[in-house]
Order: sequence, then C-alpha cells, then structure tokens
Amino acid sequence: MPEPTGQPVGPFPAGVDPEDYDRLRRRVLWSMPSGLYVVGSRAGDRQNGMTCNWATQVATNPKLVGVSVERGALTHELVEAGGAFSLSVLAREDRALVRRFVKPVEADPDARTLNGFAYTTAVTGAPILEAAVAWVDCRLDRTLDAGSHTLFVGEVVAAGFQRPEDTPVLRMEDTRMSYGG
Repeated sequence: MPEPTGQPVGPFPAGVDPEDYDRLRRRVLWSMPSGLYVVGSRAGDRQNGMTCNWATQVATNPKLVGVSVERGALTHELVEAGGAFSLSVLAREDRALVRRFVKPVEADPDARTLNGFAYTTAVTGAPILEAAVAWVDCRLDRTLDAGSHTLFVGEVVAAGFQRPEDTPVLRMEDTRMSYGG
C-alpha cells in the first residue's frame, strides 16, 4: 500500500492541473450524502468508539453492514483483533456528540462509559451508545483492503431502536465536519 505523500492522487484527465482537479474531485465526493455514526469496537478489555461516516448496508441476505476504517486507527486494531463492531445511529440533535469520538476515547468499563457517555452491549460485546437512535451489532464476516482504509463487513447479529423510529438522524451535512474525498 502506498504511503500518503500529501500530493494529489491520480489518475488525472489529460491537460488538467492536478491540484485544481484534486480540489474539484474532493468537493464532488463531499457532496455525496452520508450518515455520521459512532463505531464501537472491543478486543478483550480494550474498547473504543470512533466517529465514522463511511458505513452502509452491503447485503440483505445475510444482513451485512460495512464500515471503512483508516488503517492507523485504534478502532481498526480492535475490530481486527476482536472480530466485531457495533454501529450507533445518532439523532440529528446530538451532532455535538460525534466530535467527542474523533480520537481514541477514555473508556471506563466499571461505569460503562466512553468519554463519559453511557454504553451498553449486545451479542458481540462491542459498545453501543445509549444515546443512539438505533444500533446494529455485527460479527466480523470479512475484510477488504481499500487503500488507506480497510472495509470491515460484519453480519448483523443484533439490532434495535432506543428512540422513536421517526427521530431525524445525523448526517455529515448537518455538521461542519468533512472527511474523505
């Protein structure tokens, strides 16, 4: 896998300025709607919650969900070692919460909190935020090398709602955050 260089990444159409084209391409990719979630992970006694916007259902039979996690992230290490992850779907009104999960968290297993936010667990033991509107708990099914990231595909082994189903959920567009592209 190539190391990040800070330079625009091709390919580029003939005759374009790579830096201008790279900026355009990032803006186009940022325009794609995406949710904003917290991925829970655990391996043994270690736990983490991480803000994630690259998550989607990838199959219906079996029910599979994919999350793309940067290789250097603690969550990557824990999902790989623990073989599981959870995905907490957040309410739009909780947009400030995701900023608390952009770096490795302070986990307190005795109080069952991540950065002071209460969590619960389901089948796999991966933490699920109690503040979530809805959640899925996934057993790792397969991985796919995706350049700077790994696509972790998990089979949904448990799911539920913790708030009314019609609660508006958080999207990247609801924040001033941007990632990717």
